[in-house]
Amino acid sequence: MSAFDHRKYRPAPRVPAFDRQWPDRDLDHAPIWVSEDLRDGNQALLEPMSVAQKQRFWHQIVKVGIKEVMVGFPSASQPDYDFVRWLIEEDQIPEDVTIAVLVQCREHLIEKTFESLVGAKRAIVHLYNSTSTTQRERVFEMDRAGIVDIAVQGATWVKTYAARYPQIEWCFEYTPESFSSTEIDFSLEICEAVMDVWQPTPDNKCILNLPTTVEVAGPHPTPIRSSTSASTSRIATA
Repeated sequence: MSAFDHRKYRPAPRVPAFDRQWPDRDLDHAPIWVSEDLRDGNQALLEPMSVAQKQRFWHQIVKVGIKEVMVGFPSASQPDYDFVRWLIEEDQIPEDVTIAVLVQCREHLIEKTFESLVGAKRAIVHLYNSTSTTQRERVFEMDRAGIVDIAVQGATWVKTYAARYPQIEWCFEYTPESFSSTEIDFSLEICEAVMDVWQPTPDNKCILNLPTTVEVAGPHPTPIRSSTSASTSRIATA
């Protein structure tokens, strides 16, 4: 058996030097704290939280004062779907709290996600797909263009289904999954492709979520939004 060779692991790439001003800015107001506990905990546990457990957790999160909460993955499991419906049908969401849900770039999952949110006043739909070199080559067996096509199609579906429910105030969020293992230029390319579909404006922003997936790199950018349970830099962008 050969000796372990640490040199085969490449360090996470840094953003090339350019005229950046925002890292040096001082925060003069509180950031938006985002709770990811109802999603991350549910994914990590051997036995996922029940609806009743999520309900108790929800009440505690609201009591703490968190104003933006990722409540789950309603298209992936019935308990998550039922929990989202409980929040809406039982009027459990305070007026100043916004819920968010996660979904992959698959139409049937996106359709079910929007169905779960019927009746909400506001909601963030968080779309993602895998972008790292390893995932592109080994999982999807696609080149960069193929992965961009997945993201663009997913963004288009999200925009199309949101238009069916104009009474709900929508915010769109996109994650290039495994951002910290994805080439910087490709991360920029795919995020811009998604924004080309969504066409965000200063009055109708989208969110770019830049995660250090599975802790393979430090969260170098200064976060504008901070997550309570995930190492993530989130940028609300126009």
